[in-house]
Amino acid sequence: ASERMAARLLAVGYTAADVRVLVPAERPRDGNLAAVLRGSDATAAPILLLAHIDVVEARREDWARDPFTLVEEDGYFHARGAQDDKAQAAIWVDTLIRLKQEGYVPRRDIKIALTCGEETSDTFNGVSWLLETHRDALQAGFALNEGARGRLDAQGNRVALEIQAGEKIYQDYRLEITNPGGHSSRPVPDNAIYRLSAALTRLGAYTFPTEPNEAVRGYFTALAPTNPTHAADMRTLGAGASSATEAAAQRLSAADPAWNAVLRTTCVATMVDAGHAPNALPQRATANVNCRILPGHDPRVIRAELEQVLGDPAIAVTIAGHIDPTSPPPPLSPAIVEPIHRAAALIWPGVPVVPSMSPGATDGRFTNAAGIPTYGVTGLFADPDGGGVHGLNERIRVRSLLEGRDFLFTLVKDYGNAPNNP
Repeated sequence: ASERMAARLLAVGYTAADVRVLVPAERPRDGNLAAVLRGSDATAAPILLLAHIDVVEARREDWARDPFTLVEEDGYFHARGAQDDKAQAAIWVDTLIRLKQEGYVPRRDIKIALTCGEETSDTFNGVSWLLETHRDALQAGFALNEGARGRLDAQGNRVALEIQAGEKIYQDYRLEITNPGGHSSRPVPDNAIYRLSAALTRLGAYTFPTEPNEAVRGYFTALAPTNPTHAADMRTLGAGASSATEAAAQRLSAADPAWNAVLRTTCVATMVDAGHAPNALPQRATANVNCRILPGHDPRVIRAELEQVLGDPAIAVTIAGHIDPTSPPPPLSPAIVEPIHRAAALIWPGVPVVPSMSPGATDGRFTNAAGIPTYGVTGLFADPDGGGVHGLNERIRVRSLLEGRDFLFTLVKDYGNAPNNP
């Protein structure tokens, strides 16, 4: 895919020096495309347009259509990756092609990086690899990435366009308790399954403190006019710290799991395993606890908090897998936000622009931690069910793709001409 898109760019006049396919020697199938449209001012910080071209797995027999053949039907494009993230990758390449064909020369360099490994970051991640080996391909004043979408209601009406500023950190923890065991005909009070179950029950009853950041406060402020039921609490939360803020946050958390997810760190048991025989007392019980940690918090600190909540020193809590880099959310400065408002007003007059924080993880966690403020801006509106992302029958509305194309093209030109560095 990266080689085909590189060929498209070369065909419209980009030079080989400005279009590179960068491939790890040990992973020849994981090619990453890096390209640049040169600007007129070498002192202006570049903009990076980021997307991933790998997709999650799909089983052909489970889908209504072949997931690996793009089909246009009933006003939708159907395929694995139609939403996540090939639509945005295609738009970035299309944007560079259109800009070159127009003869447009921006003030700042406009870079794109289309990478592999976003969906399988535990084994390889293209952005992380590029930062280590080809930092120049990604170095920028700021980046636009996936992570937030426009929201449609059940009738297909546009509700809001979201801007992602920050994302939660994905981290798994392994819980393990061991026991001498014995014959099941002679049970004893000290049972590994019971002790682990009791600890998980304590975890289930625990809630981490609410910590609304700038993006979350802005999200609730912008959402308040559209939600009369919770408008007062949303405005209270959006206004910042006060004696009423915590109570408002608790009511909003209880009203919607999605709101709870952006207000606090969450940890939940997702897998358990115990015992070795049906007629033996368990010698070991384990569980996986998946945490989505607010940006800027250290997973090692969360591990210590889990140990306190579980309340059983016999349960070993270890970090499973690697620890991703952590960083505070990027600032929502006027230089970033105002061009988004202008472009949105041209394409979708009257649709509110809403800041948000993603409860999931994207490649932005690597670029943010590397000092490149990264924002989720797609201009792609999704159905209420999310369009089948990571699930069956993934799709995107044709109208959404074409409008998102125009929105991002307008936005990139605005950023490209900006007189100051954001």
